[in-house]
Parts: sequence; structure tokens; C-alpha cells
Amino acid sequence: MPGPAEATWEFLQNIEAVAGCMPGAKITERLDDGRFKGTVTVKIGPATMSFRGEVEVRDIDPGQMSLALLAKGTDSTGTSGASMDLKARVESTGADSSNLLGNSEVSMSGKAAAFGGRMMNSVAEHLMQQFSANFAAQVAALPARRTAVSSPAAGTPGAASDAAAPALAGAADAAVAIPPIVPPVANELDGLALAWAVFKDWLRGLFTRKSA
Repeated sequence: MPGPAEATWEFLQNIEAVAGCMPGAKITERLDDGRFKGTVTVKIGPATMSFRGEVEVRDIDPGQMSLALLAKGTDSTGTSGASMDLKARVESTGADSSNLLGNSEVSMSGKAAAFGGRMMNSVAEHLMQQFSANFAAQVAALPARRTAVSSPAAGTPGAASDAAAPALAGAADAAVAIPPIVPPVANELDGLALAWAVFKDWLRGLFTRKSA
């Protein structure tokens, strides 16, 4: 990440903003006890698929700059389901750089499970590339945007904070809630791009088998 560990950790705790970094994902409602409702939209040509579910934030450790998320959801037809257990942490690599590390376990059922492991790996890799680019852009923009929010030229004190995306409950009091910038890619999961990624993975596997 193009920013110190403290900046990356600050942004990681803003669940609404982090969700905005994932193409097609959106937090729609903040519940109590660190829970959120959200949706994921996938567009493949003229067809659109929608998934809805809930995210629970747990095991927040400011000292280790780590947290855990548990997400569960179903598609709008009720024919597919998925759950994810994610653990993420931030580590410092220098005064102006840091790493965002994560490990997740995903289980799927119904029609979504028919993709198979190879295809799901291709889709996950494609998504993470887009997510990482968006997340890094947000972290890089934090210093300038924090200055803009605190500057007298920004307007009446407190006006900016009213529009800011709220930080996760329990975050450090010193953290300033900064509204997320617009992600560099459209906030919609590109099904055609995913299909191309799966096709390339299939070709790679095909030629690997032939060469063996």
C-alpha cells in the first residue's frame, strides 16, 4: 500500500469504503454490533445477477492492526449461497509504505458451486487485482483529502464530517473519517472480463496438460 501502516489500518476499518473498492459490492445498511447488510451485483451482457447478504466484523485488534470478517449471502433467486471467513491485517514496511495481508475461506452452494475450483480461482484473482488497485488509490489519497477536510477553505467546520463515511465503531478516537474517493474502475463486477479470465485459465490448463 502507498501509505504508512496507520493510514492503511484507518481505511481498513471503514467497512463501507472498503466495500466500495470491490467491484459490484455495496454496503446498504449499518446494523448494530458491527454488522452490515450489503449487495453484490454481477452484469454479464444484458443479464444482471444480484446477491444480498450480511457482513459481521469481529475480533478487532488495534495493537496488531488486524480484524476478522464473516460474510454470508444468497442470490435473489435463492438458488445459490456463499459464505466467507476473512482475516486481514496491516504490517508496516516503511515510513510511507505498508502491506495489507489477508486470508479467507470461502464455501459455496447451489448453482454458484458448479463453477468449480479452477474457475473460482480465476474469478477471485481477477477481483483481487481490481480490489487492490482501488484500495491502494484510497490509501494514497487519504493525506490530501484529510488536509482538504480540515482546511478552513473546505467550508463550515463539521460540514465535511456529516458527509463522511463513518468509521467502524471502536476505531481510534484520533482517526478522521474521510469520505471515499470514486474508485478508478466502475463499481460493477464486469462479467465479460471475468469470463475472459476464466477462458484464459482454461487455455493455460489445456496447454499445460498437453505439454505434460
